[in-house]
Amino acid sequence: MSVAKTIEIISTSTTGFDDAVSAGISEASRTVNNIKSAWVKDQSVTVDNGAITEWKVNLKVTFIVG
Repeated sequence: MSVAKTIEIISTSTTGFDDAVSAGISEASRTVNNIKSAWVKDQSVTVDNGAITEWKVNLKVTFIVG
């Protein structure tokens, strides 16, 4: 039997949502082992003078414990 745990992380990028997701998973995997899936819970952008300057994603990351 496996036990899974889910954590929520926030990741940002200056190039797009895909990059924000990749950066978040990459950074989480530095300290969390056995990541199996991620779900984009929410996404938003920061706008400055009519231009998008930052893309942000809230991720739910699931990993196997033990």
